Amino acid sequence: MTDNTPGNRRAVGIKYQEGDDQAPVLIAKGFGELAEEIIAVAKANGVLVHEDPYLSEFLSQLELGQDIPKALYHVIAELIAFSYVLQGKFPQSWAKQFGKVSTEA
Repeated sequence: MTDNTPGNRRAVGIKYQEGDDQAPVLIAKGFGELAEEIIAVAKANGVLVHEDPYLSEFLSQLELGQDIPKALYHVIAELIAFSYVLQGKFPQSWAKQFGKVSTEA
């Protein structure tokens, strides 16, 4: 997630491992030039970048390695689900639940 406000470039990275029943974790955060580098590395590795100044501001207050707060589970889950759809991927649980969703990318 990023904030593109001039002079306030901020980036945070979260990691979620499907199927491990753990909350997403903050794995990167930075401001200014470091934020630019985080974004460049993410894009170079095929990681989708979402721009939301309010969410990135809140997440940047967390410590590296800290779980995402429960209050944000729904928001983060929607972003993760949307990123799956954009990449043509679908969680196994969707195929099981709906029976018509292809899990092939």
